[in-house]
Amino acid sequence: MVARSARILHGIDEIDAETWDRCANPPGEPFNPFITYGFLHALEASGSTTARTGWQPFHLALEESGAVLGVVPMYVKGHSQGEYVFDYAWADAWHRAGGKYYPKLQGSVPFTPATGRRLLAPDSDEETERSLLGACAQVAEKIGVSSLHFTFMPERQWRLAGESGYLRRMDQQFHWHNPGYDTFDAFLADLSSRKRKNLRRERRDALAAGVTVEWVTGADLTEAHWDDFYRFYMDTGSRKWGSPYLTREFFSRINESMAEHTLLVMCSRGGRHIAGALNFIGGDALYGRNWGCIEDHRFLHFEACYYQAIDFAIARKLARVEAGAQGPHKVARGYLPQATYSAHWIQDPGLRAAVARFLGEERHHVQQDIDWIERHSPFKSGIELDTIRGIGD
Repeated sequence: MVARSARILHGIDEIDAETWDRCANPPGEPFNPFITYGFLHALEASGSTTARTGWQPFHLALEESGAVLGVVPMYVKGHSQGEYVFDYAWADAWHRAGGKYYPKLQGSVPFTPATGRRLLAPDSDEETERSLLGACAQVAEKIGVSSLHFTFMPERQWRLAGESGYLRRMDQQFHWHNPGYDTFDAFLADLSSRKRKNLRRERRDALAAGVTVEWVTGADLTEAHWDDFYRFYMDTGSRKWGSPYLTREFFSRINESMAEHTLLVMCSRGGRHIAGALNFIGGDALYGRNWGCIEDHRFLHFEACYYQAIDFAIARKLARVEAGAQGPHKVARGYLPQATYSAHWIQDPGLRAAVARFLGEERHHVQQDIDWIERHSPFKSGIELDTIRGIGD
């Protein structure tokens, strides 16, 4: 048999775009914008993911006879920021025990809490995916990092990782599902009367001060739009977490390489833009990513980030809206809980055993929480949530 070998890419430009994208978005898989060469290259070339920012590219390519069989987007991390799957307690425990948690390896899309394939192989070949899991663990052991983390994996790859010896973690997000609505009012008709009235009031009040909303995508996106949005992004980011991750150049680069997969929801008042929400358009989903504003208007965040996203998904016949991490308040606005999955390889047996015990308990509590929220969903009694999600159609 021909031996397979793993090659580390210290920048995504060490592989050609066609080869990467052949692995990332093969025929038959819903298109995911975040694992494309264009998106990941924009992060690197713009200075958003570098050794200086604590996101040093360390991608893995699995090869056989010079041909690339699969790739993994991976980074050497010097911290746990921008991941949305929190391991700060693990790092603290290991430091207190005298260990060194950082650096670690992260198999993910930086700053992007959106589920997508992490083991990128054409045709989602399971044998290749297993080989990628094994190669990543071997690399982690060889370079001496404390751990390796795959975050926001699809459930199938998560289960495969568990079979390969990785620890499995579960959390939840809130997604809106489209069983085939023709209008926003058709969606509202499935909600309880009180929730329906609340949503209509919020949409009305959000625009009461003369605010207008437009969708900007594709060739209509200009550098002026990105200048305005970046002001919103920096203002909100600085107030929330102190150091926004993305550089201004990042937005110019995605505008050059993937404008047709990008949607800006821009809000205006008095002839100027005052707020905006950045979304990416996938094959079956709209992904909400960043929001910012320079004027505060009640419910405008909900309108721009949640309700306009629903309107767009209905218009484009997309199956769901993934509005990012956290946010139980989304449930009252028609979003339902969705389990998210991550897999973890930990070098030290003692730390691994402690984390394994914690994860078993955590998965149980997460599932209990999902079940409770579903029992108190905003939809009318009698409506099956599996029907809303399109399961069993």
